[in-house]
Amino acid sequence: MSKSLPLARLGVVGGGQLARMLAPACNAHYVQMTVLDPMHHSPAGQVAYGQIQGELHDPAALKTLCEQSDIVTFDLENVGADILMTLAHQGVQMVPAPATIRLIQNKFEQKHHYQASGIPTAEFIDIGDDPDFAVVEAFGLPCVQKAHTGGYDGRGVHVIRSADDWKKRLKTTSFLEKFVSGGIELAVMVACRASGEMVAYDPVEMVVDPTLNLLDYLVAPARVSDALRLRAQELAKQTVKSFGTHGLFGVELFVTDDGDLLVNEVAPRAHNSGHHTIEACVTSQFENQLRACLDLPLGATALRGVALTANLVGEPGFVGSPVIEGLDELSQIPDAHVHLYGKDECRPGRKMGHLTLIGENHDELIQRLESVRKSLVIRGDTPQ
Repeated sequence: MSKSLPLARLGVVGGGQLARMLAPACNAHYVQMTVLDPMHHSPAGQVAYGQIQGELHDPAALKTLCEQSDIVTFDLENVGADILMTLAHQGVQMVPAPATIRLIQNKFEQKHHYQASGIPTAEFIDIGDDPDFAVVEAFGLPCVQKAHTGGYDGRGVHVIRSADDWKKRLKTTSFLEKFVSGGIELAVMVACRASGEMVAYDPVEMVVDPTLNLLDYLVAPARVSDALRLRAQELAKQTVKSFGTHGLFGVELFVTDDGDLLVNEVAPRAHNSGHHTIEACVTSQFENQLRACLDLPLGATALRGVALTANLVGEPGFVGSPVIEGLDELSQIPDAHVHLYGKDECRPGRKMGHLTLIGENHDELIQRLESVRKSLVIRGDTPQ
């Protein structure tokens, strides 16, 4: 079938690192990507076909993006979903549907959706704005407090093991979730297109930084049995099907002590747990995100080898313009791939890039990461 070029005008709500990493796939397919972001010269705006500067909840800015796009997708879910739903009803094509974005924006509504859809998830209760600690004790310790809305990159999550932890609780509308022991967290990237075709990547094992509450590093494939990997892929597909829309989704899963799988959360977009796919898989998550948007046949998801991806976050004690140390040493390591996100301000704990290592086995990659971290540092140029 012949197609006119450019293949499409793709609008992306949000101009962060995820949209930045989508740009190469767009360029390869001659897709003109325009991003909407409030920041001048945003990470994606630096490499996109164009950028509209505006707030992600601004009706006029969102309307302008839609008018300049054939298809609209998302870099993040903290956007004006109600406005986008109105625009979708007027005929604007969006992937995924903004109704799914609105559902996923509220983690408490997410949990109810899984419960209603027969998808296994950890037990939870709503606690509103300012509950008594007796409610928490009755629910059971340890547990996890989660904000209904606004949580991302470790924000909006607080583990409660004692009354002292409760004193440091989130002061916002929230719910409690049972703490899942077992220590293994998995994630599965799933892409699906309007025709119904669906692919799932190999599950990855996520190691979370306990201080920052965000991904420290992942290994792919996850260090679990083949049977558990298949079950994780099937549960991830079932979860994505429950939303009734197409696109790319990151499905986070817990493995219990008994070997059961529970859905934690879903991201309706590219996800940190899929960054390794750029170098480690036949088709990257970003390529398949674009294919899902354009309703093109999805690419193969097979791993080329064992992979490890680590977040590069701002060092404590520094702020300001980003400075990187150790890049010369890293450049001499075979199959080491660094991605810097183009953010103009570095703060402690802020994601500034990621590093992917490809090798033969998990232990060797973890040792290589420990060695790399002795020299590779990203920090601000000003001591705090």
